[in-house]
Amino acid sequence: MMNSKIYEDLSLVFSRARVVFIVVKILFVILILYFWKLQILDFQMFWQKSEANRIREIVVPPQRGLIRDRNGVVLAKNIASFKASLIRENCKDYEESCLRISELLDLEPEILKERVDKYRSLPLFQPIVVKDNLTYEEVARIKSRQYELPELIVQSEPKRNYPFGTLASHVLGYLQEISPAEMEMDQYKNRRLGDLIGKTGLEKQYEDSLVGTEGKVLEIVDRIGREIGEVSNVEPIRGNEIYLTLDFDLQKKAEEILEGKEGAVVVMKPKTGEILAMASYPNFDPNKFINRFTPEEWVDLINSPKHPLENRTIRGLYAPGSLFKPIMLLAGLDLRAVNDSTSFVCRGSIIIYRHPFACWKRGGHGAVNLYSAIQHSCNIYFYQLGKRIGIEEIARYARVLGLGSPTHIDLPGEKAGLVPDPEWKRRVRDEPWYPGETISVSIGQGPLLVTPLQIAVHTAQIANRGLSVIPYLYASEIHEGHEIARQQEKTGIRSPIPEVYFEKVVQGMWQSVNDRGTGALARVKGFDVCGKTGSAQVVSTATAEKLAQQKREIKTHSWFTGFAPKDKPEIVVSLIVEHGGGGGATAAPSARELIELYRAKYD
Repeated sequence: MMNSKIYEDLSLVFSRARVVFIVVKILFVILILYFWKLQILDFQMFWQKSEANRIREIVVPPQRGLIRDRNGVVLAKNIASFKASLIRENCKDYEESCLRISELLDLEPEILKERVDKYRSLPLFQPIVVKDNLTYEEVARIKSRQYELPELIVQSEPKRNYPFGTLASHVLGYLQEISPAEMEMDQYKNRRLGDLIGKTGLEKQYEDSLVGTEGKVLEIVDRIGREIGEVSNVEPIRGNEIYLTLDFDLQKKAEEILEGKEGAVVVMKPKTGEILAMASYPNFDPNKFINRFTPEEWVDLINSPKHPLENRTIRGLYAPGSLFKPIMLLAGLDLRAVNDSTSFVCRGSIIIYRHPFACWKRGGHGAVNLYSAIQHSCNIYFYQLGKRIGIEEIARYARVLGLGSPTHIDLPGEKAGLVPDPEWKRRVRDEPWYPGETISVSIGQGPLLVTPLQIAVHTAQIANRGLSVIPYLYASEIHEGHEIARQQEKTGIRSPIPEVYFEKVVQGMWQSVNDRGTGALARVKGFDVCGKTGSAQVVSTATAEKLAQQKREIKTHSWFTGFAPKDKPEIVVSLIVEHGGGGGATAAPSARELIELYRAKYD
């Protein structure tokens, strides 16, 4: 009986033991599976986390390619620079870190926080620049406190530098930090927040060539962020070196001519379209953009009434004044409206459509033919020519000869100008075209607008007797040690206007400079300069008369465009001085200085 009870008790124990064994076995299997998952499936994730605790990735920015003039003078280079960056992941107390760092770097805490907050979307481990262009003293202060402030590191980087300051600033352009909107563009898909990119000029136009390829360093750091070793180092690749068509001496002279004024100068080779000088004034120092403006400095710059950031050579829109007269004459000759024997009598004024129109010379020029009309820039001749041709034909020939459309120079932001006609006025102003407006357009006034570069390109077409060119600044680049020359655009497209008519205009422009015409002060002995002066009104005639009665002087814009020598042209010079007065008195002598410098250097 007792044996039976003992057996029954052992049976219960065995039964329960089996249950426990099964449960333990299941738990053991689950544990093995869990360890298998950790060791096999999640190995990569935990390895990366482990490595992140001891390895720091440092992006090494490349040096931008140098920009040189046609003779090798460096216009844009790179210099060594240091910047302080904050790693938020290493901050024990973010607020306290900001206070201590701002005190160390002599920064306002609000400015430092604003800088960091701008990039709050970046990973916590990625350094954020809080101050650049550090002095050696600031670098030493940071390094000596690395144990106290492991979140603050010093990084070296090449900094863009323009050794001649404002020289050719509108051509070269400037760099600024990439914006979030630009980060979404395909062109910048591989760039990082905080990178500097070309915003204007050639720095923007050739960004892809100049920027280079960034390097990357993986370094081992201790628990407070100090470097103790290096895992890998991929060197950055420098950007391509670019040679321009600019000539340093001509560029410098052009800017000296404009100093203290407002205006623009273009010097180019008429046969090829190479830009030898391109100056716009007032200008700016692109070095300031590298060092980051304060908000106040930026607002003052962009709100300046003189618009120093505007490249007047490609974006300044002006009435061409008498520079439009060669186009009028080419149209008149091609339409058989005038010829060599056609002459008009200038008595200083004329009544057309019951309204008086004046010549710039009060006493008049007497009998004027097509050559003397260009030579002396007689308004009366062109008033009557405009009446004969009509606005539709004037507009058509202006467009054929390059006005009203971009020149396609390799600079961003070029404006097309404006060639008005009745259809344009109906569309834009919802008004009819009045006959008197045709008379104003005939001497380059009214709503007609051009850029200085368009005038230079048109002058090159006259110098070439009808052959057009596309202007350019990029000559070649050095890529991986090899020079790559510019792929020439298609040039040499001949105008439908016969060459013989261009020859007649050239003769009139030659007389303007060399036979006591309006461009006489542009004469260079022995170099056969051909030119045309212009004075573009900035207010209406009625307004000018009222201001004169109030003894207030409003000067016209002063224009000159020309080329030399007459038969084998080598150089085109076009310039405008805003509110400079008569073109013959102000612009022509300045053009002569540039032509003389070119001749002394290249002839």
